[in-house]
Formats: sequence, C-alpha cells, structure tokens
Amino acid sequence: MPPGVLHQQVSSALNNWQLDTAEALLADIDRSLPPHTAAVGELGGAPRISLARAWADTLRAELLVRRLRLAGYSLLGEPLVEGGPEQDGALDLHAGVAELHGDRPDGDEPRTGVDTRTESATHAALAITLVRSARAAFDAQDDDLQRAAGLVRHARIELLSRRVDAAMDEAVEAASLLGPALPATPLLVHTLSALAGVLADLELMPLALDYQRRAAETAETAAQQPIGASSGPVERSPRALAADAATWLAALCAEVGEGLLDDGVPEAAAPHFAEARDLAVRALGQLTAGDPGALDAQVVHGWALVGLGDHTAAAALLRAAVSAATGPADRALLASAELGLGRALRRSGNGRAADDHLAAALALATEHGLPRVRRAALRELCTLHAELDDAARALPYLQAYLADELDRVDERRTRWVELFGRRKSLLETERAAGQLRRQAYEDSLTHLPNRRYAEARLDGLLTSGKTPALAVVDIDRFKSINDAVGHPGGDAVLRAVGQLLVDGCRDTDEVCRWAGDEFVILLPDTTAEQAERAMERIRRSIAGYDWSALGVEVPVTISVGIASAARGDDRRTLFAAADGVLYEAKRGGRDRVIRLSGITQTRATDASATDDTAVVVGELVTAGSDADTAVDVPETAGTPVRVGDVSAHPLDDGPDERSEDDRADDAGGFAPLLVEPPVEEPVRRSPLDELFGPPRSAGRTVGPAVVPPIAPVQEPSAPVAAPVPIPATAPAAIEPAATPGPDVIWGTGRSTEQVLALVREARREFPDRPAVVVRASAETLVALASEHDAYTTMDAGAMSAAVGPLPEPIGRVGVLCASSGDTPIAAEAAFVARVTGTEVVRVDDVGGSRMRPLLADRSLLTEVDCLLVVAGLDAALASVVSGLTDVPIVAVPTSTGQGNAFGGFGALLTMLNSAAPGVVVSNIDNGWSAGVFAARIARRTAQRQPRPPS
Repeated sequence: MPPGVLHQQVSSALNNWQLDTAEALLADIDRSLPPHTAAVGELGGAPRISLARAWADTLRAELLVRRLRLAGYSLLGEPLVEGGPEQDGALDLHAGVAELHGDRPDGDEPRTGVDTRTESATHAALAITLVRSARAAFDAQDDDLQRAAGLVRHARIELLSRRVDAAMDEAVEAASLLGPALPATPLLVHTLSALAGVLADLELMPLALDYQRRAAETAETAAQQPIGASSGPVERSPRALAADAATWLAALCAEVGEGLLDDGVPEAAAPHFAEARDLAVRALGQLTAGDPGALDAQVVHGWALVGLGDHTAAAALLRAAVSAATGPADRALLASAELGLGRALRRSGNGRAADDHLAAALALATEHGLPRVRRAALRELCTLHAELDDAARALPYLQAYLADELDRVDERRTRWVELFGRRKSLLETERAAGQLRRQAYEDSLTHLPNRRYAEARLDGLLTSGKTPALAVVDIDRFKSINDAVGHPGGDAVLRAVGQLLVDGCRDTDEVCRWAGDEFVILLPDTTAEQAERAMERIRRSIAGYDWSALGVEVPVTISVGIASAARGDDRRTLFAAADGVLYEAKRGGRDRVIRLSGITQTRATDASATDDTAVVVGELVTAGSDADTAVDVPETAGTPVRVGDVSAHPLDDGPDERSEDDRADDAGGFAPLLVEPPVEEPVRRSPLDELFGPPRSAGRTVGPAVVPPIAPVQEPSAPVAAPVPIPATAPAAIEPAATPGPDVIWGTGRSTEQVLALVREARREFPDRPAVVVRASAETLVALASEHDAYTTMDAGAMSAAVGPLPEPIGRVGVLCASSGDTPIAAEAAFVARVTGTEVVRVDDVGGSRMRPLLADRSLLTEVDCLLVVAGLDAALASVVSGLTDVPIVAVPTSTGQGNAFGGFGALLTMLNSAAPGVVVSNIDNGWSAGVFAARIARRTAQRQPRPPS
C-alpha cells in the first residue's frame, strides 16, 4: 500500500490523534492484505513481506507508538516524563511478549493497574516487531523512492518516541536516496514534504525549507505533465497537489519569519512573510471551493498577514478558519488558526481576547503532540501577560517555554546541520563505491560474483591459511540447449542454474560464474567429502527441476569436480585440480560429482608450465548411487596402483606426525602417487587388540584395507620373486552419523546480540534443522521473531524459540504438570519435544487430588508413546502414574516446593528412590533434556510399529 488515498486517511487520523478511527481504517486494510507469510521467489530466497504489508505495518506501528505516548512510554518501554505511570519504572517487555502470543491462562480477566502496564508492554513489543519487519521490507526494495518514503515515516515514529538520534539517522538515509534524477510523481512530492516536516521538528529549518521548496517545484512540474504521464498514487488532482505543496512551503516560510521576529531582526523576516503570502494566494487560486486544502491555505495566509502587520485582515481570515474547523480531523489546523488569531489580537492591542485564543492553541498543541505550535503559544502567552503586567500568570508560561527551549540552542542546531551534511555525503559516497564494486565484481547476466571476484576471494582464503574446497560446475551439453531454445532460453537456464546453486549452498559459501556455462563454488573450511555431499544434493535438485516452465524440453544436468586445498596449493593449482576432475566426470558420462581425494590422488610433481592439470582420477558419485566407489581404471605399465577409499584408524585424529622418510608428504599440495608401502613384519596380536585395535604407529601408512597372511620369509640366498599384486577390497563407505535433534542455545547469561549471533551460526552450519533457544529474555524473543520472521516458532511461556524448519511430527508425547509452580519447566519440555519432531499433549495441574482428568480419560495415559511427568511439590506423581500405564515415563523434578525441598533435591531423591518400574529421572529443572529424550523414544516407537496392510 504505497502512499495513496487510504494512506492519507490513516495519516490524517494519526496526526489528529484519532487513534480509534485509525484503528478501524487499518483493520479494513488488514482484511484486504495477505497474512504475514514469507514471499519467496521462484527458485527460493530470503523471506520478505510485501510492500503493501510493509506500509500497513508501518502505520500500525505508529498507531501503537502514539498509544504508548498517551500512556507515558517510549517505543522501548521507557518513561517519557517524570511523574505518572513511569513511577513504576520501565515496562516489562517479557509480559508484553507473553500477552502478544496469547499465553494468558484461559478465563483470566484483565486486571487494573498491572494489566494496563501489560497492555502497554504488548504495544511496545508488537511495535518493535512491526518496525523491524517493515524496515527490512523497505530495505529490500530496488525502488529508492519507496525506500525513502518508508524511512521518512519511520523517522516520524522515532520522533514520537523522542529518539532524536534514530530519527536523524532515518532522515539522513532517506535524503541520500532522493536524488535529483527522480521523476516528478505524487509519491515524490509526499516524501519530500514529509521529510521537510521531520527536519522542521528536528530544528533544521533551513534544510526543511530547501526540501519543501523542492517538493513545491516537483508538484508544479507534475501538474504540467499530461494526465497519465506520472506514476504513483493520484488521490488528488495535480493542481490540488501543487497547491498543497505551496501551502506547506508557505507555512514553513511564515514560521521562519516568526523566528526571525523573535530574534529581533524584522527586516530579515519581511521577505519570508511576503513569500508566504504570495504562495498562499497562489494556492487558494489553484483550489476549488470546498476543497479541504483551502482551509489550510487560508490559515497560512492569515499567518503571513500577521507577520506583515495587516492585523485586521488577518483576524478576519483566521476567525473564519476557526469557525470552519469544527470537525475532529481539523484539530491540528484549529490549533494553528487559534495561534495565528491570538497573535493578531495581541499585536493589535486586544490582549484579553488574545488570551483565550492562545490558551486554546496551547491546549490543542499539547493534546495532539504539536511541539512547534506549543512553543509558539507558550512564547506568545508569556509575552502577552508580561505586556499586561501580570507576572504571576506570565511566570508559569515562561518556565514551560524555557524548558522546551533547552534543546534549541544555536550551537547544537549548527552541529546537527553539519552532521546531516556529513552523513548524507558519506552515504552517497558509499553508495557510489558500492555500485562501482558491483560493476567490477558482478556478472551482468546472473548477478552472481564474476571470475575476477572468485580469483581475488580464493587468493584471500588461501593466503589467510584457510583450507577451502573448490567445486567447478559445468552444465552438460549446454550448446544443445542453446540450439534447442535459442540464446534467450539459454540465458534463462544459466540464471536458473545459478539460483539453484545458491539455494543449495550455505550462507558462507560463494557461488560465482566463471565463464560461459561454467560456475565455481568456494566452500570455506570444508573438506572434499563434505563438499561432495552438498554438490550431490544440488546435482539432484537441478536434474529434477521442472525445466519445461522455461520452455526447455531437453534435460539439464551438471557435472562437478571438487578439490580441497592442501599444503602448497595456490589458486591456479587448486583450480587445475578441480578442473581436471571435472573433465573426468565429463568423460565418465556426465551428470555426476567427482571429488579429488588426498589419499588416493595426486598431481604430477614435474608438470610443465603448460600442463598443470590433474593426472589422476578422483572418487565418483554417479546418479542414483548410494555409496562412494573408486573409479575402475585398467592398470597398465607405468600406471600407479589405485586403491579404494581407506578408512582412517579410529585413534588417528591427532596432529600430523610423519617420519623423515615419509615421501608422500614432501611434494606439497595433493600427495604424490601412492608410494609402495613398506613390507612390515607380522605382529603378534593379543586378545586386547581385538577390543582396542593394534598399537598406534608413528606417522601415517596407506595400504590395502584387507591384508592376506604373509608367506614365510625366504632365505637371503634364495632368488627374490617378482612382487605379486595384492588385491584390495574397499570397505563399505560409512557416513558419519549426524547429531540427532535440534541445536540448543541457552539464553541464560547471554546478551541478545550473542544469542542472535549463535543462531545465525547454527543456521549456517545446519540449515536443515532448527536452532532452539531456551530460557531467553523477552527482548531476545522479540529480536528473534523480528530477524527470522516466518522461520521462528515461539513459546513465551517456555521462554523458548525455534528458528528453522521443524521435522514432521512422528509419535506422541504426553506432558503432565503437577502444579502451577512447575509450569515453566513443563512448558519448556513440551516445546522441546514438539520442535524435536513429535506431537505433544499437555495437561496441567494434575497433582494430588486433582488427578480426576487422568482417571476419567485414560487415553491421556495409554495413547501416547512416552510420558513426561514434571513435579516438584508432588514428586510422587511419577510413581502414581507408572501404576496406571505401561508407557515409559520420564520424571522431571523441579526446584519449586516448600522451603525444606532444598531447591529440588527433595523431589529428585523421591523420584530416584521410587520402586515404580518404567520410570527414568532427569536432573532438576532439566526440561530440555527430558523433552529430547521423550521425543526420541516416541519417534523410534512410532517408526517401528507395524504398518496396517494396504
């Protein structure tokens, strides 16, 4: 919903503090918009909300901030002024998050006092989330004007919260986006005018005049264009839009003139008043009778006449405006009219009548948050009562005026102007530098990094001592694709393959277009085996993609060669190794992934300058294969013996301890062709060797996986027989078992930034499973929901959140909570079991005599695969439940209870000393481990149950 008719209606209601009216309008908008779901591109991408939803969220955030302002709090829940609700301290955002997620127990009625603060905390938590999500959506826009419009609106929200520094940052960034080359559209006029208003509230009147003057000029240009030539919302005619911009410029000119009069320089103020009068007259001439903008122009005209000394004509215009501004939407206009009329009456000598109008202006400005009108009214009232020699009434106005003027000293105003200019220039310079970098390092077709970037990045990784893996990807038979669908279709295939490569990689991996139909992927700190598994997934996704949507009927597949850096490798040798393996994949039939192994492969040590490619065959994964197998190449004279993949010794995980004659490690880079292993004497094995393996030898040895018995050693005088090739049987490839279940991140003792960093790292390393944050603060939960949006599953009662895809629920876990004091641990255990991949049924408050629900509905005890019993005061509940069911039970003692419970040790000992069978006991308050344990039991039990015959 870019700024348009409905936007103006909501904005008008907000500016006049008609919050209920704005709430109703926003409810209508929400019903017409899709829910908060991630909008993902055709081939995947980061979740983002639509532009219309971003505008709706921005307006709702402003509504919530205004409600907080009425309650006396800022956006972050901090008190705004002394006295009032802030005497209770800052808001509890955790309570706000719980209320936001509907965690109030059923049947609870709102209470006075505490629940009023909880409602404000809910407003603050929701406003923070909306502001962050909308800001992210605006930042994702390619349209600079839409981004600037959103930033200006967010600057207004920050000003309402009295966060001047944040408002300045938003205004600076918006100004840097409003370049002179933007076309004249209504949206540009609205954005420039809104920015001028923000700058005026920041006491940057010269800058506000400049941007409002540009808005007026843009509106005049748009009015001269033919209908339909300009884009953007057209809620008013071009002439009316030009009149509105001229009115706002006239109001700023009149305000600047009044400031110069207050400073004692009337000769400098006269030109501003004259310009304001001319602009107001021109605006009135452009507007038709009954136009809502005519009343604004009339008030500004009256202000200009007051400044020029024509008090009688000004009073007549302003009296008519006061009489006409009777609607609830005219409160801000009425405040300005009352101020101008009171000023005209005071300067014409009618002080008593002026007092009433100035007091009305002060009340309206204070009620509706108009700081500039409020300061002017206070100054006029102070001056009026001083002229009437009424010091008792002048003193309170003077004190209030001085308090409002503390932040408006000339030195600070000059500093803000300089800071604004520096930040704007810096942002423009950074943006220009970023465009140059993109042009130098970005491929124009796929928008991926190009070969120049890949070479520089690979050099940097190798120079820093890292050991990246490099994958070289080539599209199979791309020429036939071009011939079949033409070059535009081929370009579409290149873009689609590039996006599929990006979608299949981690955030730390970098996909670059090398040349033509060839891509390279840089995988930092990755072994060749890890890269092979990732590339195999990508290969399958590309082979299974629906290419008919792009008009491609021929199959699209890729071949991949992988090499991992080793000692002595530079960019050229590493690329040559991966490229050589890629050609082996091509010769082997295409549509496959081959990696170069450091054990079985090497490159020639005496290669010439023109021949630095790999001379051996790597390990192959063919389409549809389940395990890695060695490439079967016939052995010829002079060809080194090739062996299958060799399993490392279970204890061989220490540092590299090679002997001086270990020639396999002296070549640098990939090891030389396998050195013939020395013949070793038979070693007598003891029974302990069958359990723990043979003694560890120094250095590394490479040999056949299975060695047959060695024949007796011949006498030295006997002729030596020719060496007999020893057959090698490759052991079955054993995939390392992935750590089951989600990763846990404890929020206790960690800041929000630390938790967010750990979640990002966990998501990069394990994108296919969730990162679970337990026992987090309310601020951390809000930040997680804002940053990850649709990927976040949150439970405020458990103080936990899961970020990432959740597994399909298998099996069922029941959670029984003995009393209300055990609820936090029960909520944690239930949440963890759910995100681990089971269905969860939770029943609270069943301790003691409150077990009737369990006895009445035995399905709670029998139709589950595992039971979690959480109890502190009623620790015997686990034993009682075990006598009612044969389902395995996990008992969780808690630290709640009576004073002699010793922090949960009493409950722990009660459960451990129980004679009830089928019960295991976790540690005190350990809901996390109990939830994971119960979920694993439930999932394995459900998976092993026999399926009914089909």
